[in-house]
Amino acid sequence: MTTITVITGATKGLGFETARRLIEQGHTVYAGARDAHRGEQAAKALGARPLLIDITDEASVDAAAQRVRAEAGRVDVLVNNAGIAGPAAPAGELTAADLQQVFDTNVFGAVRTTRAFLPLLQAAARPAVVNVSSSLGSLAINAGPAAHTDILQAWAPLLAYNSSKAALNMLTAVYAQAFPHISVVSVDPGFTATDLNGHQGTQSVEDGAAVIAAAATAGPGAPSPAFLGATGPVPW
Repeated sequence: MTTITVITGATKGLGFETARRLIEQGHTVYAGARDAHRGEQAAKALGARPLLIDITDEASVDAAAQRVRAEAGRVDVLVNNAGIAGPAAPAGELTAADLQQVFDTNVFGAVRTTRAFLPLLQAAARPAVVNVSSSLGSLAINAGPAAHTDILQAWAPLLAYNSSKAALNMLTAVYAQAFPHISVVSVDPGFTATDLNGHQGTQSVEDGAAVIAAAATAGPGAPSPAFLGATGPVPW
């Protein structure tokens, strides 16, 4: 039986490369995209199924879940990958509206998507949710970045982005406790060169996607909740 996987933000970067890897491993991947044309192009290049989904729009997310339900009947793996960087201005200059925009995608978008696809995950034998986070969302690392140079490739005091990823990690922990039959993990792909950071990252998308794909294919017995990086656990 094929593994049904849904990946948000799959038209480029980490989402695209994760989709490619999982398809290579035999998954049937629904490649999520906000734009129908770009979604069709990416899906064609990947050999995936295009899935129109805007995670900031409840109706769009619900429609996407209904389509997957009609076609596949279940979801084995949900990868909440779509995210934005937000403003890089000093913390004291950011407004609540600045943070709200980032949280609407990075946090509330994951809530919308997880909630909509939850019945389909519950229909799977060994379901998993992979939340693409960042070591910048670690409370321990932000409290003392100099003590974690073994994990960090780069650190910056990005109020909106860092706090949104910390909130995403809390979603991971709470969903895992609420649904013990679903494996729920956060992953830190590292400082990867993507559009998110203007391609200033220190590693390739191939390197960054490896930990996402590994979490998506971990199977029974994998720790849940967990916060995982390329070299092992990341401190919460």
